[in-house]
Amino acid sequence: MTDEQRSDPVAKPVQVNPGNPVVSFFGSATQRLKESLPFDQLAKLIPADQLTRWFSVSEDEIANILEAVRQELPTTEALLIGKPQAGKSSIVRGLTGVSSDIVGQGFKPHTQHTERYAYPSADLPLLIFTDTVGLGDVNQNTQTLINELVGDLKQESGCARILVLTVKITDFATDTLRQIAQQLRQRFPDIPCLLAITSLHEVYPVDAADHPDYPPRFEAVSRAAAAIQENFKGICDRTVLLDFTLEEDGYTPVFYGLEALRDSLADLLPEAETQAIYRLLDERKEASQQLGDLYRNVGRRYISAFAVIAATLAAVPLPFATMPMLTTLQVSMVGLLGTLYGQSLSPSQAGGVVSAISGGFVAQAVGRELIKFLPGFGSLIAASWAAAYTWSLGEGACVYFGDLMGGKKPDPKKIQSTMQTAFKSAQERFKGIQSS
Repeated sequence: MTDEQRSDPVAKPVQVNPGNPVVSFFGSATQRLKESLPFDQLAKLIPADQLTRWFSVSEDEIANILEAVRQELPTTEALLIGKPQAGKSSIVRGLTGVSSDIVGQGFKPHTQHTERYAYPSADLPLLIFTDTVGLGDVNQNTQTLINELVGDLKQESGCARILVLTVKITDFATDTLRQIAQQLRQRFPDIPCLLAITSLHEVYPVDAADHPDYPPRFEAVSRAAAAIQENFKGICDRTVLLDFTLEEDGYTPVFYGLEALRDSLADLLPEAETQAIYRLLDERKEASQQLGDLYRNVGRRYISAFAVIAATLAAVPLPFATMPMLTTLQVSMVGLLGTLYGQSLSPSQAGGVVSAISGGFVAQAVGRELIKFLPGFGSLIAASWAAAYTWSLGEGACVYFGDLMGGKKPDPKKIQSTMQTAFKSAQERFKGIQSS
């Protein structure tokens, strides 16, 4: 160890993986903690090697946690193959419930001719949508696109896959789409294929002001759908009729045929993936809560580590000296949880979230510091309180980000109720906690 390392126990920068936003955020959070600590005072009380252990971030451990959770998630990859404006993005909206703007921003380049969107986040997705770009363009090299899709499908992903062919009900120039689907089915016969015929209202009778009961019985719809099905005979395992519109279009329901899409996917996908999709769609009002619970179980693995560090810091018998450290620690935790939920936050934004959800705990924080003036016993109480508060703050942040992920406005009353309940249970869990 060099003289510089001896004088500054956390001088060595954390090595992070720039491709993993959670690991990257954890590393930058550690650096911010280092910059906020009163090391001159702490060094007199705590051995340097112990400080190093507290403020070291194991990239491997974080990566292992994420990988273990990924293995547990029933993730489905839907390869959306169709021309532009054929309803691919609408299918994404229907299955996820997010707005068209968010869907449009969510797709990122994957290969030369495909884009990918992971929902709700790239680190822990339930659904992955791979969209073909430029299909139907006269300058598009069809075989190049096929080769890219084949190369992608040959890679082991660990998730269930399904091909979704999207065709507008007025489009009969589908030879290229048929060629692509046929070659993919020949190479990957075990990957099911769903034909989605979209934009049904474009052939409704002129006197039809809204959708009929599903399935539609209009002759024009039945005739056109039958012709498209015949063209893909022997390629697709199921066919579903869809008309996913925007609210301003005036059709009710907006996602006409969503239940049929859900049931078709259930027929074609493994049971675990099917149950995940049903959870997303059956109780759309509770989707954010269900997703929040799923992600909260992962977030608790991080919250627990932050709570223990908070307790150790709070136990240092220096009234008010550790408050900046604990604040930085808690802001870092909230920022990390935001990243886990797919929300990229700057430190100041994470601090804003802390302020928004912390409520009346601030006054209690000051009281906690004053307790330190009691010899011995005060630091023990402060440590227990800091751990419990950090835990409750993390639980509240998970509810906050879970609502955002589900497309809802965070409910302050629900967040405060969650924090109060979590704080009481955490007080029992961390009662008498000792620094180590």
